[in-house]
Amino acid sequence: MTTEPSGAIELTIVVPTFKERDNIIPLVERLDRTLAGIAWEAVFVDDDSPDGTAEAVRALAQRDPRVRVIQRIGRRGLSSACVEGFLSSSSTYLAVIDADLQHDETLLPQMLRRLKDEPLDLVVASRYVEGGSTEGWASHRVLISRFSVGLAQTLFGVTLKDPMSGFFMIRHDAMQGAVRNLSQQGFKILFDLMASSPRPLRFTEIPYRFATRQHGDSKLDGMAAWQFGVLILDKLIGRWVPVRFVMFALVGGTGLFVHLAALYLLLAAGASFTWAQGGATVVAMTSNFILNNLITYRDQRLRGAAALRGLLSFYAVCAIGAVANVGVAGLIYADRPVWWVAGLAGAAIGAVWNYVASRLFTWSRAGTS
Repeated sequence: MTTEPSGAIELTIVVPTFKERDNIIPLVERLDRTLAGIAWEAVFVDDDSPDGTAEAVRALAQRDPRVRVIQRIGRRGLSSACVEGFLSSSSTYLAVIDADLQHDETLLPQMLRRLKDEPLDLVVASRYVEGGSTEGWASHRVLISRFSVGLAQTLFGVTLKDPMSGFFMIRHDAMQGAVRNLSQQGFKILFDLMASSPRPLRFTEIPYRFATRQHGDSKLDGMAAWQFGVLILDKLIGRWVPVRFVMFALVGGTGLFVHLAALYLLLAAGASFTWAQGGATVVAMTSNFILNNLITYRDQRLRGAAALRGLLSFYAVCAIGAVANVGVAGLIYADRPVWWVAGLAGAAIGAVWNYVASRLFTWSRAGTS
């Protein structure tokens, strides 16, 4: 490989990674072959992979100064990883490519040439234009992808045929124009950029065929569709209500049903009402913590000892929230004895307290591991 940089970097390729150690060297070798004559760098943004991905990139960077790594501790997510990679660069053009070798890196010179020669902000490698393909995908994955594309096009007027593509190149100034409005939720950074830009981005799409993964496991688990839904919700209401609070409140709603179910079972088992109510409260709080850890704070998920500490702090937060709920409801009822007004006000105060306090003390970034 040619390892000496030639002048100012023209193109930064951002590669978000999680458990992709075996793909690092093959990907850089491919980039080296296809980008001959172009001043480029590859920025791997790794979400603290347990397989040593970041260490593998550092070892390669010792031999090749075009390679860098940003290792993130205590947070996860492809979109936010791409944003950090973008902002670490001073080059004129930015590309995103997966580390799994499923994207056709030989398209990069064509994408760069079109951005330089045509009045474009963005070039997207598309699976859904003529010549593109999702060959080898399971039917359910194609269905989810097509549904997501249709939803994005319908709700936001996005005219891209493949706004869910994870392989594209964008001008740095176009990215900077949108970056402060980005949701950074989930996997769909291209759609986020299109929906967040203060002006319509000038784009073109070129076809590519999705290759078969060679090493590692797919990161598109069952939560990918949920996270896309969260991104859509954020674009619709995020300017007024934090979407994370909406998710927190929805999880809290499930806690009511868990509480009633646990109360019924404990009473059926012969417990007194006082003990059954206390036990059901602990069960509901535990359920809420688990669901919030898996869904609401997925990008800051607590594991191991940090999860146990988080659960204990969540108990404490919710206990204070319950006291605030009852206190506020009592004051309002004493002034205006309308039970449902007092009850709603108390519940709202308790929910806001639980959300703010748990965000600060349970899922603070410093507390993740």
